[in-house]
Formats: sequence, C-alpha cells, structure tokens
Amino acid sequence: MTKNANSPRTLGTTGPSVHPLGLGCMGMSALYGEADRAESIATVHAALDAGVTLLDTGDFYGMGHNELLINEALRTAPAATRDRALTSVKFGALRTVEGGFTGYDGRPAAVKNFLAYSLQRLGRDHIDIYRIARVDPDVPIEETVGAIAEAVQAGHVRHIGLSEVGADTLRRAAAVAPIADLQIEYSLISRGIEEEILPTARELGIGITAYGVLSRGLISGHFGRDRSLAPGDFRGMSPRFQGDNLHRNLDLVDALRKVAEGKGVSVAQTAIAWVLSRGEDIVPLVGARSRVRLEEALGALDVDLTPADLAAIEAAVPAGAASGDRYPAAQMAHLDSEH
Repeated sequence: MTKNANSPRTLGTTGPSVHPLGLGCMGMSALYGEADRAESIATVHAALDAGVTLLDTGDFYGMGHNELLINEALRTAPAATRDRALTSVKFGALRTVEGGFTGYDGRPAAVKNFLAYSLQRLGRDHIDIYRIARVDPDVPIEETVGAIAEAVQAGHVRHIGLSEVGADTLRRAAAVAPIADLQIEYSLISRGIEEEILPTARELGIGITAYGVLSRGLISGHFGRDRSLAPGDFRGMSPRFQGDNLHRNLDLVDALRKVAEGKGVSVAQTAIAWVLSRGEDIVPLVGARSRVRLEEALGALDVDLTPADLAAIEAAVPAGAASGDRYPAAQMAHLDSEH
C-alpha cells in the first residue's frame, strides 16, 4: 500500500480534495432490505467525525429518501463536520411506483429538473459532484455533460462526474468540460476497468471513485454460505450471489481470509486496502450501514500491504476469477463501461 493511505486524495486534476474513503449511502435507503434510520444517521455522523468528507447518493435511492436522510444527517451534525461534507449525487434513473427501473433520461431539460429536486431534498444550494447514473443511449453524452456544465457556471454544481462509462465516452465527455471523477465498480473481483478505462482516466486527469469495493458484501468476510436475503434485497437477483456462483465466489473469500488472518486484519479491511493500494487517484466508497461496519472499513487505512502481501492477495483472488456477472443481464445492458 502507499505510505500515504491516510492522506487526502484529489479527485482528478480539477476535482476536490477528499478523505481517502467515501461513504456510499445507498444501502441506508434501498436495495438491501430494511434499514435502521437512526443507525444510518448515526453512521453518517460517525463518518464525518472520523474525517470522511464525501457522501455518495443518488436521487433514485428510495425515490428521494436517501437525499432526505442525508439532509437530516447534515442538519443534525455539528457545524464543524457538516461544513466539510461534500455531496456526490447520481441522477437520471427512471423508476416505477413498484420500484422497478425503466431507463435513464439524460436530456438537458431533465438534468435541470433532476438537479432542482435534489437541491431541495438535500437542503443545499449546490451539489459538489453531479453525474448521470448511466448513459442515456438516446442522448449524446456531450449534451448531458453540457447541461451539467451550465449548472456549474450557475453555481448549482461544483464539479462534473461520470458513472459506469467506457473509455470512448470518457474522452467525449472530457472534451466538453472538465471531469473530476468517474464512479465505477472496482474490487478484487471486479477488475474490468484496468484494461482500458483506468488508463484512459489517468491520461485525462480524471479520478476514480470506486464503488462495490466489497462487492455488495460478497467479499466482506461477513456473508455466509447459507445466508438468506431479506425481501427487497437486490442481491437475490445478482448472478454472483446465486447457486454455484455464490459458492465459488465464497471459496475465493476463504482464500483471502487466510491472507487477512496472517496479517491480523479482517477480510473487509484487506479488500479495501487492496483498492486503496491501486493508486492515490482512487477513492473507495464504503457502503457501511452501521457504525460497526464503518469502523471496520476505516481500519483499512492502517493496513500496510507489502509487495509480498499484494502477491498473496492476487494469488488468492486472481483477476477474472469471479463467477457470474456483476449485474443481471438487463442491467448489464445499460453499462456503457461494459460495451
């Protein structure tokens, strides 16, 4: 690991300086079953107290619920920590009353509409990083990014981000306006960005905010082979959590556990520390829903991975070893990063 794991990291050449770990807030509102509101707010407070600055959300997480939750957490936090908080918001996903996804809307008029509602729900006069969650195939990325750039000029947005885009789209977007970061899945078992996307981002001076660093809990060391998922937990439809795929993936976790135990740290800390080690332009987002899990994740900052440790981790979980896609087929089709 880099010796500066606890030092702030800058999102690209134009983005803000942030704590080396960000807090992904999605699970506090949606997709993992019921969440404890009081514990969620306490977790946000604990993250801010620990120096975490980047809070990541989406306007479609719980159909606005997550933004309102962050609003409450920030309103009730001490001013000193509240003023350091930076909001990263994804927009564009179209939902149904039943919770389904029906597509994405990246039209400039829609960008301005989504932004107005997010600012109101968050109770803020600006969003620090604003990004469309998935590329709208019917709208050129230049138009979507151009609309966010107008919001930057108006003072409603500080920085432009992207999410799950491929190298070509990254170049097209960066030609329109400065891009602070690309938010994309990156973990020991999701390493697809290493071939083309990550080098392109680095060439363009664009940072990476890595989500899914524990693969939705799969490689956290806390997911048992016989665990039953709660109603509404989207992992029940995730290929990596199904049947033989799950057991093969947990075999990888067992191998990783041996490395972690040899260092006297947890599996989750090892997995997070590995992502931290991939470069100081990468900021892992940890989806902690409780103070206990947050504390464990923060402990990854103190894990020193030697070259021998990194080799052992790579041997335990080789690149491409995961079984199953990271999303169901219908959602994979929306990923520009996979095309």
